[in-house]
Amino acid sequence: MLYDILKRLTDIAGSLFGLIILSPVILMVAIAIKLDSAGPVLAETPMRAGKKGRLFRIYKFRSMVQNAQEILEKNPQLLEEYKKNSYKIFNDPRVTRVGKFIRRFSIDEFPQFLNILSGDMSLVGPRAYYPYELEEQQEKYPESRKYVKVILSGKPGLTGLWQVTGRSEINFDKRVKMDALYVKRRSIIYDLWIIIKTIPAVLSGRGAV
Repeated sequence: MLYDILKRLTDIAGSLFGLIILSPVILMVAIAIKLDSAGPVLAETPMRAGKKGRLFRIYKFRSMVQNAQEILEKNPQLLEEYKKNSYKIFNDPRVTRVGKFIRRFSIDEFPQFLNILSGDMSLVGPRAYYPYELEEQQEKYPESRKYVKVILSGKPGLTGLWQVTGRSEINFDKRVKMDALYVKRRSIIYDLWIIIKTIPAVLSGRGAV
């Protein structure tokens, strides 16, 4: 399909361009993370569901303290808030000082250009969901099953329709509907429109947690 070929070429060119242009920022952020708290530069993230449900590990700058997942699982109050708020925690105590800044402006997601180069992700696409998130939320919102099926027919994206429309302010049921709408409407022109819309959305920090 012509769209798939053009999209892949755009992904390769865009991710290489992003890595080259942003290399000074990436280097400074890596140094800041190491100076700010103990632990690796990249986060130890759980696996995500990609195209056709294939699992892959997403690359992100570490914005939390070491063993953040273990801390979450051992803290019933945090775990309850995490699940109650569609797998996010507002004013998360595990987030570091540098982490607060890079999360606000989505700088923690810059390493995902490597996921795009490897073919696991695209510049534009649905959110990269956790497998357990999809399973649990479909139980909570049964009507979302039809949308999840559509979403998993495409690759997740660095940015997407929901990211430029409120990010964490949008709950799962509305988010998957928007992601499915993107997959059905996708085109190179639509992708470019979303990329352009991403810039003010990131600079405003709206919906970031």
